[in-house]
Amino acid sequence: MTAETALLSLLVIPGGPAHVREARRFVERATGPPAGRADAAGLLASELVTNSLLHSASSRPGGTVTIAVLPVPGGIRVEVTDQGGPTVPALREPDDPAAENGRGLRLVDTLSARWGCQPSDGQLITWFEMEVPAHD
Repeated sequence: MTAETALLSLLVIPGGPAHVREARRFVERATGPPAGRADAAGLLASELVTNSLLHSASSRPGGTVTIAVLPVPGGIRVEVTDQGGPTVPALREPDDPAAENGRGLRLVDTLSARWGCQPSDGQLITWFEMEVPAHD
């Protein structure tokens, strides 16, 4: 997020799994109707927050995750900023087809218009964008 970026909404949560639902509901409210778009945005945000908690220093005591919702031409962008870790998000196939994890980024890749990540001052920003039809 740059200084000239318009911010629709911002939330900072403690780095614990109990707060993933809070992040999801926050993004659903910030993206607004229609319900399908808000539900999808909330789902994708919860996937990114969960990844932050699993793979970054944000899950350590005192850690936080920041969720920002921003307008972009033709849609919205959701950014999840964590306190960095040893790896960056990458699409992969689950090791075990019956495994209950390993599919989050595949959902993000499928349901968003685009997504990515970028390091920033020791933190990691993972983001996705969703298109918003002109008649909304």
